[in-house]
Amino acid sequence: MDLDPRRLRVLAAIARRGSLAGAAAALHVTPSAVSQQLAQLEHSVGRPLVDRTGRRAVLTAAGRLLAARAETIERELTEAQRELEGLGGQAAGRVRVAAFSTVIRHLLVPALTLLAAEHPAVACTIVEIEGAPALRELRLGGIDLMLFERDESLGLDTRRQVTVVPLRADPYRIVVPARWPAPDSYADLADRPWVGSPASSAAGQALERIAREHGFVPRRAHSCLDFPAMLSLVAAGQGAAVVPDLALRGVDTAAIRVTALPGAGARRLDALVSSGRAGRPAVETLLAALHRVP
Repeated sequence: MDLDPRRLRVLAAIARRGSLAGAAAALHVTPSAVSQQLAQLEHSVGRPLVDRTGRRAVLTAAGRLLAARAETIERELTEAQRELEGLGGQAAGRVRVAAFSTVIRHLLVPALTLLAAEHPAVACTIVEIEGAPALRELRLGGIDLMLFERDESLGLDTRRQVTVVPLRADPYRIVVPARWPAPDSYADLADRPWVGSPASSAAGQALERIAREHGFVPRRAHSCLDFPAMLSLVAAGQGAAVVPDLALRGVDTAAIRVTALPGAGARRLDALVSSGRAGRPAVETLLAALHRVP
């Protein structure tokens, strides 16, 4: 019986993803390659490991047994990788990161520049996803860490199998069209239109908090997923907005006014690291570079 660890890894991916196509996406191979590896593993053990009669891939009893052992093998190999990367005093290896646009542009890109100059053996793969899809990838092992934002008024659910590394507070600014008078207080903006964000986003939560603390109900004229679109609407005179400092870096402010209103608070930026990857020298080196970015 030939239990090839590479084929066991494919079986573990099928168990986690629930389908051959999902396993193929996670392993960055074609579905036909996954099917071939599975067939070879089933031939080796002499029995079926996956029931393919439905739309989902359901593991047989033998498949579940081998998949559980495969998870143990993967953990041991990850630990071996971590120990090997620590030999010789130089970080090395690839780190897979999920992030969103503002931190990619203003945190990850500068951090990658630092790594290229000081730790060329550390490579990164950046995937632009966030929220629940990114957390799912983190738990399934598709990524090593994700960058996460939240309004400072909200706590963070410290989930199992995830290590939380605080990165920074990113202060919010109230931005209005340049053609508007400069507001002296939030009362001056109570009857003005706002360019908001989805309620589940950190900026959306911040607008709700600010409005609640200052006694007004924001009149949302628009809702945007990203800050460049939001700032374009502000510049066009369509409303005020709550925008974090990072999103204002490099922005042409000729048509907008960044106010000095106090009490806007900040968003917290954290790195969520898969507990199986925490402590890897390559991961720790990337986190250190992120902390160094001004």
